[in-house]
Amino acid sequence: MRQIPIRDEYITLGSLLKLADCISTGGQAKMFLEETDVKVNGEPEKRRGRKLRPGDVIQVEGCGPFQVTASREDT
Repeated sequence: MRQIPIRDEYITLGSLLKLADCISTGGQAKMFLEETDVKVNGEPEKRRGRKLRPGDVIQVEGCGPFQVTASREDT
């Protein structure tokens, strides 16, 4: 399972898909979610604006499993 570290309180599903290299641009998120099976914490999800927080697990068909984690960077 690939870890996706975030610095803020949350990340949107559309942004996570781009960071995870499942899509190449944010504009592709809506169509990608309509055509692809995506689950957040085991529940189907189609909203690109869904807020994901550390601990959430995302399963993307054809792309793999991901887990949102809090960034450990001290900046």
